Amino acid sequence: MGMNNTAVPDGWTQVHVRDLITKKFTGPSPTCDERPIASDDEWGLLKTTAVTWDGWREEAHKVPPASYWGNESIEVRAGDVLITKAGPRHRVGVVVHVRSTRPHLMVSGKMVGLRPRTSVVLPQILAGLLSTKVVQEYLNARTTGMAESQTNFADEALLSAELVLPTMPEQLRIARILDAIDEQIAASRRILSKLRLEAEGVLDRLVQELSPADFVPLADLCTADICYGIVQSGVFVPGGVPVLAIRDLDGDFETGVHLTSRSIDAQYRRSRVAPGDVLLSIKGTIGKVGIVPDTYNGNISREIARIRFSARTDPAFARYYLLSREAQRRLDLAVVGTTRAEVSIHVLKKFAFPSPAIQYQRNVARVMTALQERQESERIALTKLQAMRRGLFEDLLSGRVRVPAEVAS
Repeated sequence: MGMNNTAVPDGWTQVHVRDLITKKFTGPSPTCDERPIASDDEWGLLKTTAVTWDGWREEAHKVPPASYWGNESIEVRAGDVLITKAGPRHRVGVVVHVRSTRPHLMVSGKMVGLRPRTSVVLPQILAGLLSTKVVQEYLNARTTGMAESQTNFADEALLSAELVLPTMPEQLRIARILDAIDEQIAASRRILSKLRLEAEGVLDRLVQELSPADFVPLADLCTADICYGIVQSGVFVPGGVPVLAIRDLDGDFETGVHLTSRSIDAQYRRSRVAPGDVLLSIKGTIGKVGIVPDTYNGNISREIARIRFSARTDPAFARYYLLSREAQRRLDLAVVGTTRAEVSIHVLKKFAFPSPAIQYQRNVARVMTALQERQESERIALTKLQAMRRGLFEDLLSGRVRVPAEVAS
């Protein structure tokens, strides 16, 4: 692989990935139990979601049949570099440096493990080089498949990838800078995790304070019939009517929303939404919640229930209650179907829902919104740090920006 005629910085060398590792390993892809390791005897097989641009996630694993346990040749160790090689195109080529890990985790057939030759390359530097734009473009050009959702690249393509390797002294200086950013990112993640736990705890407490006398059938609190949306919204129609899917409930109700024809929308006038309507996912993924903003004018899909409350219920309070652990547990208990989970409209209408004094509802919404805003502020800070890290990867590992010895010392 060439470097697009980019000059090699003084003292740096062109090498192939195979020259920088002592071992390349990949694993099987058997049918597994969808659960984490439960004892010291069990072994886990990594999911591709263990390998993310945001870092290593050892909890993203499942348990294969016992006949696969104990395969130390594909066990992940601290210092390894992992890269995804199969799956949707946007998830192929994702790289992570494993700084630390629990034992008994094995790579699957959808990823490659690399054990760096640490006498010539630091693990975080190898991971960084594989993450740079030129290497990602090289791998993407060699990623093939019958569909964009089922792609892969050959191990040989990865091993043949050409990298421009800094000298070891400069690797050490670069690593110190990147490690400092990683420490800030880790600290931000810890803060965000604490804020999430705090919000969950506060919401649990507020829900527990509700009196059983406050609960009534959900349908009794609504001014319109609870209903689901369009069964088949058809192909994308430019200039058509927006139709919300489950994935849109966490978004801005605009970006990426599907547009259907006006004739299809006309058949489902009953499920058109209005500002303030509460939307609940009831098919497939259960329990996602959104509130229709003033800017949205459209419909919803079959997987979503529209709940239009009377003035007795604050929509924000309703959203927070539905997101609470108690409500999510109760929704899980209401699920029917084995091939695809679903909560029926009939059951939802009878779902016991709290209706305390409106001022109490608004106080709950105010407290929870403040906690949510703190999380969002920290999330923005984390996103900025991650963007800074990506920029540093490109600048420092391409040689565009050199690190003088006195700066990193």
